[in-house]
Amino acid sequence: MVVLTTFDHDEYVLRALEAGAAGFLVKSTDPDDLVTLVRAAAGGGTVLSPVAAQRLLGAAGDRRRVRERLSRLSERETEVLAGLGAGDSNLRIARRLRLSEATVKGYVSRLLVKLDCDNRTQAGLLAQQGGLGPESVSGSGGDQR
Repeated sequence: MVVLTTFDHDEYVLRALEAGAAGFLVKSTDPDDLVTLVRAAAGGGTVLSPVAAQRLLGAAGDRRRVRERLSRLSERETEVLAGLGAGDSNLRIARRLRLSEATVKGYVSRLLVKLDCDNRTQAGLLAQQGGLGPESVSGSGGDQR
């Protein structure tokens, strides 16, 4: 199966490939190139329109830079950041990690400086871009509400 669409958003490309598509082609691709790419897919290859390939390579580079920024964090800082990525309040993060709310506030302040973020929302978005979110929030306290 090859997906042919007018949309080249990263998430569409990834979803199509994860669903088993042998290719993702954008209708704006040169017609001669489309024919060549479809034939390559029919022959068992995996194909991407040039514009889709550029977007994926750019997104991969962005994710790599985010992971590099996050790799500088301690394990506890990563846990607190994951809570921000999940949209949790300081109190909820504190309960989950069995810390005081003041300690979590301190971690959040240091994270903002360390990650060069202006606010907790930016830090939470960075966490999500780096793959941190609800499923990566840990701590021995479980989900205490």
